[in-house]
Amino acid sequence: MIFFLLMLTAITASAQSTARKFVLKNSSDGLSELTSYLPKKNRNIPLSDAYQAMRTVRDSSAVWRINKEDVGIMGFSASEHLASSVSTHAEAAVRPDFSILFYPVISMDERISHKGSCVNFLGEERNTNKKLVEEWSNDKAVRPNLTPRAIILMSFDDKVVPPVTNGVAYYSAMSKAGNECTMHIYPTAGHGWGFRDAAHGFPYHDQMLNDLTCWLNRLPSK
Repeated sequence: MIFFLLMLTAITASAQSTARKFVLKNSSDGLSELTSYLPKKNRNIPLSDAYQAMRTVRDSSAVWRINKEDVGIMGFSASEHLASSVSTHAEAAVRPDFSILFYPVISMDERISHKGSCVNFLGEERNTNKKLVEEWSNDKAVRPNLTPRAIILMSFDDKVVPPVTNGVAYYSAMSKAGNECTMHIYPTAGHGWGFRDAAHGFPYHDQMLNDLTCWLNRLPSK
């Protein structure tokens, strides 16, 4: 099966204006830089980036020789709030066909989620507009037969993004809506393990890759 996986890499001009560079002190040379595109509490910037990325991929499908109906979205942690936002809020033309959610931020209620993510996405409005908080708490935005299938991967001992009120809440909402959703919770490793292997702090690396590969291989081809 051939599919295309989008990792939220398309950057619009509006996002480029917010770019900040950080030196990665733990890199091999101690000088490598990471460019971060900060929303400056303007949620329209990351949303427009993600929508444009989906649009670009599908518009280029013939040239890239991919199936425009087999396009997924993936991110990690805070970027998973963006991935789940696109999955739950986007119109059909830019909605992904599946999503891969690693230890995701789902709720915008900072009492049960990651406060920094809530601040960056909603800004000060989060303190005065409860409807806005609920609107972008994506477990409350799941739509039957519209929100695409998803796989959620996280750790039981995650102290950064509470699993129960985020990843598990999204899984529960998908299940109640009758949408396909798979969840894997690994016993340890906390938050931010990404694709680290056992030698670098994630003892379930091989199992995770197998879980993810099996799920991808079972995706229906359109």
